[in-house]
Amino acid sequence: MSETNEKKPGKVKAFLERKNIEISWKRYLIDAMGAMASGLFASLLIGTILKTLGEQIGVKVLVEMGVYAMGVAGPAMAVAIAYALKAPNLVLFSMLAVGSASNTLGGAGGPLAVLIIAIVATELGKLVSKETKIDILVTPLVSIGSGVLLAMAIAPSIGKGASSFGKLIMWATDLQPFLMGILVSVIVGIALTLPISSAAICAALSLTGFAGGAAVAGCCAQMVGFAVMSYRENKVGGLISQGLGTSMLQMGNIVKNPRIWIAPILTSAITGPLATCVFKMKMNGAAISSGMGTCGLVGPLGVYTGWINDGIKITAFNWIGLILICIVLPAILTWIFGIIFRKIGWIKEGDLKLDV
Repeated sequence: MSETNEKKPGKVKAFLERKNIEISWKRYLIDAMGAMASGLFASLLIGTILKTLGEQIGVKVLVEMGVYAMGVAGPAMAVAIAYALKAPNLVLFSMLAVGSASNTLGGAGGPLAVLIIAIVATELGKLVSKETKIDILVTPLVSIGSGVLLAMAIAPSIGKGASSFGKLIMWATDLQPFLMGILVSVIVGIALTLPISSAAICAALSLTGFAGGAAVAGCCAQMVGFAVMSYRENKVGGLISQGLGTSMLQMGNIVKNPRIWIAPILTSAITGPLATCVFKMKMNGAAISSGMGTCGLVGPLGVYTGWINDGIKITAFNWIGLILICIVLPAILTWIFGIIFRKIGWIKEGDLKLDV
């Protein structure tokens, strides 16, 4: 009996390996969430930008392109997740229906519903993939059936929960803009540099308003901060790859010397409350923009989109605040902190060097 019990776990493990199913935090929270953010970027985010641009310059075709792109956000996220989970083709394409159902039924918290349900449906589809002679029927049936049924059963609750938590953060930020400005800015900024997706987190929580503005500040502090602080090591290439790409490139160096992270974190703790208390900066564009920072200038563009959506009269003060929070202050403050930390030996030559 004991030998039989020992063989069963071994068989299950071998079966999961054959199906390329890896039950781990990395696979589900890092790989899947990062891919989901890419799906969001290639649909909702770029669609919002195109629609806004078209409305501003009066080009109808850009508006229509944007609307179509925004309309496939759910399918785009689900397919991206399935791709990250290395799903076979029939499972991958089945996620179009699953993503649509999950995002629609999840409401404001749709992205979180898509993340959870697409992972489950993808793995179930992988389990049956190519196990029968009628795979072309069985695999889509299991993938779509399990995903849509799950969406009908739990997506509304997931969406409401995520939306409520996001609203709680936004309410707390409105109530205590200084303290929450610091917390949101620091936490979302850290998430941006970690190998998880700050954009997906902000989208899942529908993080907008003053909390979204603080999140933008934190992300910009990390990206622009690391780009400027490491300029002596990485020159123009590093400036662009981090300032317009991602500060995640520094993660390997952070593991080696965590103290290099202190400067941009301190900067985010300063720019966050400045955004909420002084410049009253809100993110009322797409929630995903709150977690993008200066990646493709998506964060600042999202704030601008919010201005347009709110129909406010854009003043010089608005522009000054946006430029200071997103670019100027992150560059200056992190550079100053960096000099101090280099002088006291916390940052040594080469600690910020990227292999780019």
